[in-house]
Amino acid sequence: MRYILVSQRLAREAITITKRLTRQQSRELTREQLLRSAAELFAEQGVNGTSVEQIVERAGYTRGAFYGNFKGKHELVLALLDQRTRHELEEVQAMSRRAGSYDEMIEHLRSWHVERDRNLAGWLALRTELWLYGLRDSPELLPVLADLERRSRTALAQGLEQGFAARGVNTPAPVELLALVVHALDDGLAIQRVLSPADSSTDTVVDVVELLMRSWTALAGTGGAQPSGMRPSDTHPSDTQPFDDLEKNP
Repeated sequence: MRYILVSQRLAREAITITKRLTRQQSRELTREQLLRSAAELFAEQGVNGTSVEQIVERAGYTRGAFYGNFKGKHELVLALLDQRTRHELEEVQAMSRRAGSYDEMIEHLRSWHVERDRNLAGWLALRTELWLYGLRDSPELLPVLADLERRSRTALAQGLEQGFAARGVNTPAPVELLALVVHALDDGLAIQRVLSPADSSTDTVVDVVELLMRSWTALAGTGGAQPSGMRPSDTHPSDTQPFDDLEKNP
């Protein structure tokens, strides 16, 4: 009898746990679909041009479902920013773990850019719209945006450090500065890719990074970057030899 009672209690607990997990999974699914619908609408017509009603209508939910997950559209924007940045960071970190060498990392990066290129215009539109929303309407959002950008640059810096280590040289400048350069180039090249797709390819960003790495490696081989305040005329002709070699042998 006691065995039967214990079995019944365990069965009830199992049902309760299953229901709880199902409800949690359902909530997570609802939240994900709301974020996806918001991302599409923000890219199409801007944050201010999108209403909560439009978001829930596209996602197939009610306003109650929306406010059960977010206090308002501003909180949804924050969640979307965090989700997108975290997703990119996880992808970059996964590439680093899979790569057995710097060359393998470069190949993984090429594949990643091919995938991103499939929806580059939408990705860029969404990212730009979120920046504009922070600049125009929510200045308190700017520190959050800055932190997310900083996290992306940190991931880039780790990859650059791996590249320099594979070449057996020290960084010719603070790796954070070099990561900032690569990050800015990636943004700029993405814009050029969308505006003039015939003038670039999915490999352009990675090709530029490899060119920079060769240049920076050559600079590191000369003893590092020029001291602050040095004028080009102060540079000895032999100091430019590594870059001459790069131009002759790209």
